[in-house]
Amino acid sequence: MNPILSQAIIPVSYLIASVCFIMALQALSSPKHARMGNLIGAIGMLVAVVGTLLHKEILTFQWIAIGLILGSVIGGAMSIWIPMTKMPERIALSHAFGGLAAALVGVSEYHHLGAQIPRFIMGALGLEVFLGFLTFTGSLMAFGKLQGVITGAPVTWKFQNASNITMFFTALVILVLVVMDPSHIALFYTMGALGLVVGVLAVLPIGGADMPVVISLLNSYAGLAAASTGFALNNYVLIIAGALDGTSGLLLSLKMSQAMNRSFANVLFGAFGSTGEAPAAGPGGAAGAHYNLASVEDAVGVLGAAQSLIVVPGYGMAVSQAQHAVRELTQTLEAKGAQVKYAVHPVAGRMPGHMNVLLAEADVPYDQIFDIEEINDEFARTDAVLVVGANDVVNPAAKTSPGSPIYGMPVFNVDEAKAVIVLKRSVNTGFAGIENDLFIRPNTMMVLGDAKKTLREFITQVKEE
Repeated sequence: MNPILSQAIIPVSYLIASVCFIMALQALSSPKHARMGNLIGAIGMLVAVVGTLLHKEILTFQWIAIGLILGSVIGGAMSIWIPMTKMPERIALSHAFGGLAAALVGVSEYHHLGAQIPRFIMGALGLEVFLGFLTFTGSLMAFGKLQGVITGAPVTWKFQNASNITMFFTALVILVLVVMDPSHIALFYTMGALGLVVGVLAVLPIGGADMPVVISLLNSYAGLAAASTGFALNNYVLIIAGALDGTSGLLLSLKMSQAMNRSFANVLFGAFGSTGEAPAAGPGGAAGAHYNLASVEDAVGVLGAAQSLIVVPGYGMAVSQAQHAVRELTQTLEAKGAQVKYAVHPVAGRMPGHMNVLLAEADVPYDQIFDIEEINDEFARTDAVLVVGANDVVNPAAKTSPGSPIYGMPVFNVDEAKAVIVLKRSVNTGFAGIENDLFIRPNTMMVLGDAKKTLREFITQVKEE
């Protein structure tokens, strides 16, 4: 291609890519248009990559071709073999490698430009390397906690917040020194090393209950690192895409904190959340109380008589991969005349939109899925509620127990329904580590066991009625 023509195409391709990214974000705000948003975003990224490959600075495509093939194989394998229930882990891993890529580009550019780097470029490179390495190790820690390789409980130590904050600001001071004199190679790498350490130590004290917020925040860091890369390389599409990623990730993190009725600082420094492996007494007094355990037959009797049903999915549905069984059960009930809706809490699961993704995979119609503001008033008029693996988001203690750690958190008014059926593997507590008062209410029945297996039994017996 003519060099002059190729250089003229680059800014146009970047403009098209940037528009695609903005349109993708807009579409992703609605489950109904999320798939189209993903497609538009992918097209935008393809256009941006093609435009970048037209740069005259590229002398050979050998290593680019190798990277393209290797990345395509890894990405294709991840999309094919990683189940939808593991999307939080996959996203955390993607953030890790995105942050590492940005950091390594920064290191390479630092060596390429030498000691005469302009101060503005040096500042961008420094932020890129620090945030990139922090995102890399922080995302790996989040992946480990989600995967169970690292304990999901908060790991705390004396002066943890003070030491983490000190290291963070020490890195910023070093960044200023390197900007003033880029020849300090040792300081540059010390700043990068601090980013690696801060990423590990900042995520260790954060419990499993806060992983959705952590993933969103790390997404923001990755975006800021990408934007810094754009400034360092004078690449406009990286600046725009990174800014969109950084701001949207931060806003989502704040929204998630609001959904849990907790301050953003409390999420980062409060060491809240547990693995939920051992029952703990809650302010509502449910610990040691009598649970209303029921049989499959009892639950099927309630479901068969219900004219209206609301399904509340939670992380337990993801663990047992029961989304398809849920859909089959609701279709069977709809065929018998029942009206079915799905209530999805913003912090249900391990990442924002986790439940929406699983329900979409099971082909649940978008117009049957409602968020808490849209559906909370309907529980009192509903015959039956089916809670599949959800816990804290249906705990009445959030409304009635001022001493509860989740008090004030918006929760579903499940307790107001005529009948509640709870599917849980055991009576253990949820991520918040407190007992659920819903489980001892007279209108609640609990069916213990693997949710997918239990739902299959429901389906068989409902069809036989």
